[in-house]
Amino acid sequence: MRPQLTEHSEVIVTAPELLHELLTKAEAALRLTAMARGNAGILVTRHDARHYTLALDDAVPFGETYERSLFEPPKRKRHGP
Repeated sequence: MRPQLTEHSEVIVTAPELLHELLTKAEAALRLTAMARGNAGILVTRHDARHYTLALDDAVPFGETYERSLFEPPKRKRHGP
């Protein structure tokens, strides 16, 4: 029986100290599919402080992992003149 290959993964971080571990595991699972396909890299997208998606992307060169952020932290209000 062949292992099931995934082309995308969603990561919800419930504790900041788990961020690296969760993203590393999700990327490793996608890397197996990327190796089998041989024509796409991995795109990691940060949607907000806790929500990430990882997906195979033909625009990312094979063997590479690119990151992008759709999350813009709130701007601090300036006090004073």
